[in-house]
Amino acid sequence: MLDLGIVIVNWNTKDLLRRCLQTVLMSIGDFQFEVVVVDNASSDGSVEMVRTEFPTVKVIASEVNGGFSYGNNLGLKLLGYRGQGDVDADAPRYALLLNPDTEVPVESLAGMIKFMDSRPEVGVAGPKLVLEDGSLDLACRRSFPTPMVSFYRFSGLSRLFPRNRQFGRYNMTFADPDEELEVDSVVGAYMQVRREAIYDTGLLDEAFFMYGEDLDWAFRIKEAGWKVYYHPRVVVKHIKRASSRRSKKAQFEFQRAMLIFYRKHYQRTTPMWLHLLVMLGLLVKGGRELLPELRQNQPYTT
Repeated sequence: MLDLGIVIVNWNTKDLLRRCLQTVLMSIGDFQFEVVVVDNASSDGSVEMVRTEFPTVKVIASEVNGGFSYGNNLGLKLLGYRGQGDVDADAPRYALLLNPDTEVPVESLAGMIKFMDSRPEVGVAGPKLVLEDGSLDLACRRSFPTPMVSFYRFSGLSRLFPRNRQFGRYNMTFADPDEELEVDSVVGAYMQVRREAIYDTGLLDEAFFMYGEDLDWAFRIKEAGWKVYYHPRVVVKHIKRASSRRSKKAQFEFQRAMLIFYRKHYQRTTPMWLHLLVMLGLLVKGGRELLPELRQNQPYTT
């Protein structure tokens, strides 16, 4: 049985993907791993590059860009994780969702495996992610966006009082970046998940296109009784693409993901006054494009 199955979903990031694969394949340690690249209908020659330069890497060339959850699920299924209660006997002990815009130091994979091996109660773990300038990628340790946590962020209280345990919960800015910490979620840029947790929970929810799927997976895994941990003794570089963060599509999908997450996990138990504030905040952030989905006003159902 493999120790680690790595799924990298790519869309038009050929050069970043090349560097990511180079670092992954230089990894050292007493473990066995396999890499699957899922290409979401790129037009930049990514598939040909991987097949030519990295012949040991498995490639799934999707004919459509179905989003991050869709692509990761294709890779997870190839590795033997088929769904809740349906995991192949020879599926790897851990699955790793890894972004193509990451660079993995040679001992990082072994370090994360060692950590999770030592903590059998941990279903999900992630390392400390740092940006190109060396600063912390705040998304690598998070609380769930409950209505109140989201309000603190939307109102600006989280920025005014980042060290406050109440107001700084969104990105857990009250905690030392080098402190090992039980969290609600780590980020899908580097999200390592135990095979038993996948067996208990199933795969990613494909209703989420490019944001929120990691939060939702962590939420469901925690509901199944597993813990989620931030492990900062392993450090990984994350090169976030500024162009995608500024794009209208990305901004829309982020707010849409928050709407799906809210309806799926919180709407049924949220008092009306707070529900209206949530809807107003999403409308302000998401703009007119989000209005048709807000008008549905129905709790999420699977």
